[in-house]
Order: sequence, then structure tokens, then C-alpha cells
Amino acid sequence: MTSVLLVDDQRLVRSGFRLILAVEDDLDVVGEASDGVEAVATARELRPDVVLMDVQMPVMDGIEATRRIVAEDLSRVLVLTTFDDDAYVFDALAAGASGFLLKNADADHLVEAVRTVADGHGLLSPQVTRRVVERMVAGGTTGTGTTTGTGAARSTGVPPSAPDLDRLTAREREVLVLVGRGMSNAEIAQELFLGEATVKTHVSNVLGKLHLRDRVQAVVYVHQHGLAGSA
Repeated sequence: MTSVLLVDDQRLVRSGFRLILAVEDDLDVVGEASDGVEAVATARELRPDVVLMDVQMPVMDGIEATRRIVAEDLSRVLVLTTFDDDAYVFDALAAGASGFLLKNADADHLVEAVRTVADGHGLLSPQVTRRVVERMVAGGTTGTGTTTGTGAARSTGVPPSAPDLDRLTAREREVLVLVGRGMSNAEIAQELFLGEATVKTHVSNVLGKLHLRDRVQAVVYVHQHGLAGSA
């Protein structure tokens, strides 16, 4: 059972998320918070597996709350927002968020995102993946508008001399490319006619062989090496 904490300053939004998640047998909404301060305190108390975090809230915003929750290793954080803005994406990822999803995503994508983050994988919404990665690869720009000076290699942790793709099997390379397109394990499984458990194993192998921390780094790797259209 995956425990989830809902954080949003609008009660109706929290109620909507609760209704979506409550019908899933493997997901359990264990608490709610209406601002960042309350979110951090509740996360300390409940230690949920995943926090669904809004960005703009009173008292303390979701970015700072994410930073504190991740720093204390209280939970993984999936940031949800109505704001399709690069700055929010960069700031959320810099704060340590494991995923970023727009609130207009459908219920299935929300459920899959929670499961993906709970499984220890990073996730970016397909709607924002390509634009975010292009900025990261081109200039290493952060949400505050600061350029790192060494491009995406420094800002994302991907080494300038990336490991050789020959370390991957043909199937693992296919999976890597689809991860780079922002696809979930379920979507990859459907695309390649595989079981989700098999896809999960392939993703883990890819991350290990290429020394990448999570799916977010895998996305950047794919775009750095021009692999997005190779599958």
C-alpha cells in the first residue's frame, strides 16, 4: 500500500484528488495539508510514501516545502500545478521533487504518476518534458534564470563524458528512448508489447548501466545524445 499526503490550499482540489486515488486498491490517502508549513509538519508526522504538492500556497509555497521535505528525507514529492511554466519545473526539480505533473492531466496519468514516484523513479509530464529538456541541454538554465556555465551536464548531474550506449541491449536502448519521450512504464509496455514488470526491470538496468539517478536524468541523456527519434 502506497501512502499519499495531499497538499493544496483549495479544499475542493484536495477532495478531487482524494476521490481519484481512493478507488485504487494500492493507494491510501493518509492526510491533507493546506499550505507548505502544514505540509512539512504533517510529512514529519505521517512519513507518507508520496506527497502531492501544489506550488502556489500561502504561508510557505510548495517549492520551499518540497525542499524541506526532501532535505529531511520524509517522502518523495510529486509537484502538481496549473502553471505550465518552465520556472516552476526547474525550481521544483532543483528542490528535489521526484516528478512534475500539470493538474489538467487525466485521472489515469495522476494515478500512474503516484505509482511511478513511489517506485523510486523520477517523472516529468509529457506536456513539458521536451521543452524543459531542450532548455537544460542548450543552456543549463535554472528556474531562477541562472546559467550554470557548463550546460546541462552540471545542472542535471549527467557527466560530460557519458557512458557508451553499447552497454545497453537493443531492448534497453528502446526503453531508454521511450523514457526520454516522457512515457510512463505502462505506456512503454503498451508500445513494446511487454509486461509492466519487465519494463520496470529494463528501466532499472538502463539507469544502473548509464549511472543515471532517475528517469529525469535519463530524459536529459536521451536529448543530449540525439536519441529521441531513434526508436
